[in-house]
Amino acid sequence: MEELKKEPVTAALILINALIFLMMELTGGADNTLHMIQWGASYSPFVLGGEYYRIFTSMFLHFSAQHLCNNMLVLFVLGSRLERAAGKIRFLLIYLLGGMGGNLLSLFLESKNHDFAVSAGASGAVFSVMGALICAVIKCKGKLEDLSAKQIVVMAAFSLYFGFTSAGVDNAAHVGGLICGFILCLILYHPRKIRKVEP
Repeated sequence: MEELKKEPVTAALILINALIFLMMELTGGADNTLHMIQWGASYSPFVLGGEYYRIFTSMFLHFSAQHLCNNMLVLFVLGSRLERAAGKIRFLLIYLLGGMGGNLLSLFLESKNHDFAVSAGASGAVFSVMGALICAVIKCKGKLEDLSAKQIVVMAAFSLYFGFTSAGVDNAAHVGGLICGFILCLILYHPRKIRKVEP
């Protein structure tokens, strides 16, 4: 509980995602594709038709409890570290803008390939947090708290591999989120230099 007080944005995002999933389950079920669309899941023909809000709302919807728990667990572990390092506002910007960036890349590729699918989930935003942490660790000369560059890169690589070897995964959103998170951190995060006091 003490940890959640230190990282209120991470805690709020987890709570919001959980509450929305609960409401969806009570009103029709998250495994119901039509219900997901009604709640704001992303579907490229609808987005291109003017329903741009889906790029944002789809980040807070999940198809199953496992889908939700997987994303929220990674967010809890990585998001708390990024929020402590970058601060509340910068962390929230990285999460939201990176997640939308991932969704936009997915939208672009789907519109080119005409291979449309209903998509939802916080994984694009979570990958944005991963990308930002890679950048933050590099800026901190290879170490951020107990996290090393090697650890976060390996975690990102395994997560991407799992996505590409699994069916029904929006890998474009993952890759897009990772890239956007790295770029956003490059712009927004500047580690404080410790000043040495002369004796």
